[in-house]
Amino acid sequence: MPIAIWALAIGAFAICTSEFVIMGLLQEVANDLSITIGQSGFLVTGYALGVVLGAPFLTPFLVGLKRKPVLIGLMLLFTLGNIACAIAPSYETMLVARLVTALAQATFFGLGAVVATKLVPADKQASAIAAMFMGATLANIFGAPLGTFIGQELGWRSAFYVIAVLGVLSALSIAKLLPSIKKEATSNLAAEFRALAQPGMIRALLITIFGFGGTFTAFTYISPMLTELTGMSIDYVPAMLLLFGFGMAVGNPLGARLSNKGIVFGMRVTLMALILALVALYFATHSTIAMVIVTFLFGAAMFATIPSLQTYVLSEAGKAPVLASAFNIAAFNLGNAGGAWLGGISIDGGVELGLLPLIAAAVSVVGLLLSLTISTQKSAQPVAA
Repeated sequence: MPIAIWALAIGAFAICTSEFVIMGLLQEVANDLSITIGQSGFLVTGYALGVVLGAPFLTPFLVGLKRKPVLIGLMLLFTLGNIACAIAPSYETMLVARLVTALAQATFFGLGAVVATKLVPADKQASAIAAMFMGATLANIFGAPLGTFIGQELGWRSAFYVIAVLGVLSALSIAKLLPSIKKEATSNLAAEFRALAQPGMIRALLITIFGFGGTFTAFTYISPMLTELTGMSIDYVPAMLLLFGFGMAVGNPLGARLSNKGIVFGMRVTLMALILALVALYFATHSTIAMVIVTFLFGAAMFATIPSLQTYVLSEAGKAPVLASAFNIAAFNLGNAGGAWLGGISIDGGVELGLLPLIAAAVSVVGLLLSLTISTQKSAQPVAA
């Protein structure tokens, strides 16, 4: 695999570490900025909304620009966003800084995936994209837990300074290692937007939004759940996030294997597994041993849904291959934003913290029910090799 792809992977690692580290630091941020846990959860919502805005609206306009300077610029914007998070004097400033940082994420992943395919022969393109996204997987396994540990030991702001350093490292790596990439011919964006407006595509995006979105109603508040309900010391939160990350790494290939038997078959099975994991989380919150087991299973079920949800969206894309990927990113993050928002207003509205997993499960049930409206003929179609 060309070394330039690993430069992109460093960027993916930094970006996803920034996205997920906030979950482990909600209590520290809330205490320092004098806000409630529910309000701090909106920092997750704001970030996800930034991705939602950036994915479909920024990426198409950057397609016509030179790849290398755009990717370097995006990582520098990401770096500035994290520095802004680290020095944010107020909740409102922090919220804006998170949103700006998220705009860089959306376009970096969209263009980065395109660039990765240009660095290898046609038969290696899927592997190239997977190598780039390995940075995102490693961020969930190591980046977020380590960032949480640093934030707890040295202050939550220090975690964002470290992530900013990673952003600079990524920008320098791309500048040094990435060759000049020819830009593609301009596509007919109007035709692509019309294709995305078809009922099948809208249903596919709704399944992603609701099916995956339920996870963040619970996952956003995993730190206070572990400390306030399970009774764990806050020092163990990084280890639990590490365990969750290992579950995600295991669940993703398992979800892909299920999807190989049929796109919709895999989607229904993994969504059902996610719902069961969320219900199990509700019953596990008052037992340390049970919480350790279910946290791993929750991570596995969460990431097991991704291959089938991604593939189904692309199967409905028709003549909109460019924007389908961008809108899929937006759909995942709209679900993330909605889930975190729902959890936050539930807590601030007086709902017990321990009920969040059941609310999350109810949201994912909507996605499962939507998947049941797909014809059996469609569900029998295998994933293309």
